[in-house]
Amino acid sequence: MAAGRASWRRKVRRLISALSSVVGEDANLRSSRRTIRKAMVGPDQDSEDLSRRIRAALMARDPTLALQLIERANGPATSIALLLDQVSALRMLGDVSAAIETLDAALAIDPRSFVALLTKGALLEHVGHRKQAAAVYRAAIGVAPSEASLPAEARAQLKKARKLVLAHSEGLAAHLEASVADLRARYAGEDFDRFDESLEIYAGRARAHSQQPLLLHYPRLPAIPFYGKDDFPWLKRLEAATDTIAEEVRAVIQRKLDVFAPYIDYPPGAPVDQWAELNHNPKWSTFFLWRDGVRQAEACALCPRTAALLDELPLADQPGFSPTVVFSVLDARTRIPPHTGSSNIRLIGHLPLILPGPAGFRVGNVTRQWRLGEAWLFDDTIEHEAWNDADAPRVILIFDVWNPLLTPGERALVSAMMSAKNAFEAAP
Repeated sequence: MAAGRASWRRKVRRLISALSSVVGEDANLRSSRRTIRKAMVGPDQDSEDLSRRIRAALMARDPTLALQLIERANGPATSIALLLDQVSALRMLGDVSAAIETLDAALAIDPRSFVALLTKGALLEHVGHRKQAAAVYRAAIGVAPSEASLPAEARAQLKKARKLVLAHSEGLAAHLEASVADLRARYAGEDFDRFDESLEIYAGRARAHSQQPLLLHYPRLPAIPFYGKDDFPWLKRLEAATDTIAEEVRAVIQRKLDVFAPYIDYPPGAPVDQWAELNHNPKWSTFFLWRDGVRQAEACALCPRTAALLDELPLADQPGFSPTVVFSVLDARTRIPPHTGSSNIRLIGHLPLILPGPAGFRVGNVTRQWRLGEAWLFDDTIEHEAWNDADAPRVILIFDVWNPLLTPGERALVSAMMSAKNAFEAAP
């Protein structure tokens, strides 16, 4: 039987090759189809053999024969593969309604079939049902495999799907904004940042970001991208010292001391994921004044006025974990990819010191530009990223503080708990 199958494959390849050479010549095309039909309507060897015949019929653009073979395979098509072959045949016949019904049958078997979803979206778009197509395309995008694994035709269709989904979201967002404009005007003066973000998410122009801590998730703390300054009145003192701190770090940089090191430093064999480009790369370098709760005496000696100021600030105090205070240097035209931090029990502060040009920062759906002398505090367990579009390095001071929503008792208990875990893991 194996020899018979090989002979069949060679026969079909020859016939299809012959067919390809005469595409456009109707008489020869019809003759070639008849020849292929003779080869394909013989007795079935097995299901694999019949499946090859179906595909050969489709390649020969003979949808009627393909449907006959599908019926022979198992009566009405009941597998995803046969149903998708049936859709191909129905599309060739121009029966879009039947093709969509068949796709619904396929999706009843596997609601997450990428091919079925993408094809259904394309057919709905073809017949002018753009809003329905957008909904189906959105589902297809959600289950899409990596584009590198897709054939060119599927990549092109996926690109088209994303374009339609974006256009639908833009149209919906514009409609929603116009619909609430008069009502919004009644509450002039209120801060609607949260509402605006909710509208973006509702319309599909943005996604909802949640806390994704790498180490500890403390429950019932809100996912706030940037915290207001009211809970941190001491920030004014830090901001006022911007020139002093910048002067000291600039002096360290100019002396070309070997104190800055790449921030991303994965050992061999560790998965680097999005950090491949920056791993062991000085394009993002750091100089620690405090590290995991330990004061770096030599570093502080190089920046004595900065160190003295830090000693007076209410930084996070968690032995073995914090405070961490570091000068962060991001090279020209360099981007830090999206990532999340270790725990929502603390917030991360940034104080820009050297800004040679445009540089930005995103937390969740909120994007800001750094400005000299203006610090901010954010929840780094929410996805965030940074970029320096200037032609020279950008330098900021990074530090951590307690999340203000933790009580003194909670801070003490969580510190003891995390230290106990370290002791447990270190014990033999």
